[in-house]
Amino acid sequence: MTDMLRQGGIAILDFGSQYTQLIARRIRELGVYAEVFAHDISADELSAHAPKGIILSGGPSSIYETDSPKLSSTIRIGDMPMLGVCYGMQLMAQALGGKVVGGTTREYGRGRLIQTGRNPLFGDLPHEMTVWMSHGDHVETPPHGFEVFAQSDNGLLAAIGDTSRQLYAVQFHPEVRHTEHGMAILSHFVFDVCRCEPKWTPTAFIEDATERIRAQVGDGKVLLALSGGVDSAVAAALIHRAIGDNLVCVFVNTGMMRKGEPEQVVTVFRDHQHMNLVAVDATEQFLDALSGQIEPEAKRKIIGKLFIDVFRAEADKLTDVAFLAQGTIYPDVIESAAGHKTAKTIKSHHNVGGLPSDFKERFTLVEPLRDLFKDEVRKVGSALGLPDSIIWRQPFPGPGLAIRCLGEITWERLETLREADAIFLDELAKADMLHPHGDIPAQTSQCFAVLLPVKSVGVMGDNRTYEEVLVLRAVTTDDFMTADWARIPFDVLARASSRIVNSVKGINRVTYDITSKPPATIEWE
Repeated sequence: MTDMLRQGGIAILDFGSQYTQLIARRIRELGVYAEVFAHDISADELSAHAPKGIILSGGPSSIYETDSPKLSSTIRIGDMPMLGVCYGMQLMAQALGGKVVGGTTREYGRGRLIQTGRNPLFGDLPHEMTVWMSHGDHVETPPHGFEVFAQSDNGLLAAIGDTSRQLYAVQFHPEVRHTEHGMAILSHFVFDVCRCEPKWTPTAFIEDATERIRAQVGDGKVLLALSGGVDSAVAAALIHRAIGDNLVCVFVNTGMMRKGEPEQVVTVFRDHQHMNLVAVDATEQFLDALSGQIEPEAKRKIIGKLFIDVFRAEADKLTDVAFLAQGTIYPDVIESAAGHKTAKTIKSHHNVGGLPSDFKERFTLVEPLRDLFKDEVRKVGSALGLPDSIIWRQPFPGPGLAIRCLGEITWERLETLREADAIFLDELAKADMLHPHGDIPAQTSQCFAVLLPVKSVGVMGDNRTYEEVLVLRAVTTDDFMTADWARIPFDVLARASSRIVNSVKGINRVTYDITSKPPATIEWE
């Protein structure tokens, strides 16, 4: 039963495109399981997953480069339905005898696609569509048996296919939102060409994951560090559903959390979800360890090490615990290059490969969310009955407010930041800008306040003030790899600023950060 949920889906072979993850996400949105594999996976390895179709992703290489990535020689094009995207199109065309040439006309960004004939990939979509191009090389002559389905407004081949062998290729990215009808194109390939079934649902995943957890753990006990974030929360709810009180959750209050969050975690998980929760208040330990520290990386390392020490101390008090659960999700695995030889390591994630060596030897890992994207994690959490306050919790860095309270960390400065941050989030919530509503997406993706170790002169009544500066930060993003600053209405910012300056002691000036990522990062430290 458990493997059946993943079989019959789509295999995506990764040739290095920044959009490879996005292809998988879009197909999952159609209710079909999609998984990313290394470009040179063998046919035998791939057959173990029993996909019904293959997508060759785009990539930054030219097929004429000496070390450009290629398909495994064991995979024969034509053995099952296949869709090549950008670099994947060029690779497919060259392998089957077509002609690929270096581009004298480079197409990047929005372009117009003009259909030249009806085909299963486009179905009844409009004759002309806006698509997102990204290529230098292009297919000049299709392989034998291929028809031209569409051209770009520059006269270059935009889509080709061999319907008899169910081979299709496009010189644009159907997975990005900039491409009109991109989801429809993927849907036609997934359902009309590959004949997949939409069985990848939150309910099916929960049933599948529950079986997997029980099969792995049996009557054993599982330890989980619960932060209150959506990943660890959903992992906890899922494991608790499978094994009940054999799950032991440890919540460490570092003193660096937002207003009301420590109390919320205890209330939701111990009182409402009835989990076996150990709550540890280590605020004083963390404040002592951070005393005098102002360098961001030093703060991160101190907090990371001390957290492990506190967590280890609690683990040592428990007996007969053989398993350690983590809220690792699919992008963590991909970004850490844990699953793909061609993937570039973007960051070393705390959930992949970051455990102390003695933990790795002592516990067996349980990672029930390893196959899920963040939006899927939220859907599963909702289906498990977790409250919206947890499911839509604002993204929060591991070190917490320590890297939003720039300069030296003191309890007084943390309390000042906590109050100001709570006011900002409250005003955004009143303006319906924090969470999605039905089919309306959220107008912000991450919002928070930053306290600067900078003082400015102000006036309150007839008195001169000399207090610290607060920065408000809000961004919009699909993937957190790039982000734009959110266009919050001036009246919302004005209300937040007025409330903060008038009610939060220690702040007399509020600013708004209007820098995108890049060149800035989302967080300040």
